[in-house]
Amino acid sequence: MNLNENRRNAIKNILTGSAVVAAAPFIPSIASCTTSPMPMKGNIHHSVCRWCFGDLSIDQLCIEAKKIGITGIDLVGPSDWPILKKHGLVSSMCNGAEIGLDKGWSHPEHHAVLIKNYTEHIALVAAAGFTNLICFSGNRNGMDDETGLNNAAMGLKQIMPLAEKQGITIVMELLNSKVDHKDYLCDKTSWGVELCKRIGSPNFKLLYDIYHMQIDEGDVISTLTKNAAYIAHYHTAGVPGRHEIDDTQELYYPAIMKAILATGFKGFVAQEFIPTAKNKLESLKKAVQLCDV
Repeated sequence: MNLNENRRNAIKNILTGSAVVAAAPFIPSIASCTTSPMPMKGNIHHSVCRWCFGDLSIDQLCIEAKKIGITGIDLVGPSDWPILKKHGLVSSMCNGAEIGLDKGWSHPEHHAVLIKNYTEHIALVAAAGFTNLICFSGNRNGMDDETGLNNAAMGLKQIMPLAEKQGITIVMELLNSKVDHKDYLCDKTSWGVELCKRIGSPNFKLLYDIYHMQIDEGDVISTLTKNAAYIAHYHTAGVPGRHEIDDTQELYYPAIMKAILATGFKGFVAQEFIPTAKNKLESLKKAVQLCDV
């Protein structure tokens, strides 16, 4: 399975409004959770990335997520927000303004389109009552770190006054460039933090993807603790493979979640693993329970 293409295609479908999963039939391999969910402790706000459960319609995912104790769905665009609201869920990380993972804010040739897109989406996100809107650096394409930082700051500063006025946080995701997203520029926490400092807005922060950063830099607990002020959101997945966050992989998520809580974090932690178990929703339930410290 090409994980890079999997996510690219999922986001592309949402961007074009043609996400066929919205009307997909119920797939037997993703059976409903049959056991009662354990009560949540209330310390972590739990979410799940929509694209990882593409065999379910958004309506079905919302129903099953609520059974587990999940209160948000990540990476959902405006066309699906009414469905989330119907189920009492929030769009914990909105998308739809980006051009793509590889064409982002570090390239001035994309600024005009990005500024237009984000100006429109900031208004949509605010009107819907949500707060987070994802963005990407784009690929290097031969660009050095300093040029990328200057370009991204120059472009993003043009939308930040509106984001601040509307109460929207623009969140750049950290992705690994070693395995899944070759040549991606924002592939180190230090680069993302420096961008936050140059933009100088409390409404610009980072999406710290634990899976991606374990691959590219490791030292997860120390890094997120040191840079907590610049992190607005977290994603999970098992390393290696991006599958279940159980004892088959190298990260110990209860300790990571406790470290996140110790920083005073009040945002969402979203599960972004690709299930391999026969009952994929049971895998999701187990992951949420593991992270509910």
